[in-house]
Amino acid sequence: MKILLTLRDAVQGWIAIIRGEADWARHFTLSLAGLMTALALFVFIALILIALVTLDTGLPGLIEIANGVFGQALSILALVLGIFFTRRMVPGEARFLDLLVPGLYAMIFYLLAGTVLSLVSGPALMLLWVVLGCLLYCLGRRAGGWTRGVAAAFAVLTVVLLVGMPVTLYMLVGPVAAPTP
Repeated sequence: MKILLTLRDAVQGWIAIIRGEADWARHFTLSLAGLMTALALFVFIALILIALVTLDTGLPGLIEIANGVFGQALSILALVLGIFFTRRMVPGEARFLDLLVPGLYAMIFYLLAGTVLSLVSGPALMLLWVVLGCLLYCLGRRAGGWTRGVAAAFAVLTVVLLVGMPVTLYMLVGPVAAPTP
């Protein structure tokens, strides 16, 4: 039941971020415990989606599950790198956890929506990237306190990393490193 309450709070927090409300942070636990909760939810949902997507071919083995989780974790790495490099280039008051915790819930949304869209219509993923970019822009404006230009650069950088890293790994390593959207 706590999982559903946490997800409900995250949705309400994201609605507050999009609306530009000043009290958006009260919906998230912006601490190490909140980060661990968001990471655990991400991995849990990724495992469920991996099992559901591969249901027609049988339950995946441990290696396939590990590869799937690794592939999905690239979105977290893209978010972390986007936050790190933006904060590095634009020093300010933006706290890392203030950006990362809500950002992880955006990545959970991306994981869920991306899985559904890839099963229904692969090209629709490009629309999802635009939506995710808009969410990250709002996150940069509210949580980072960045200007429009910096928030836009953060959103573009993160989406480019999100899209580019799996493709690059796929070209370098092969299908083992490619995530299932």
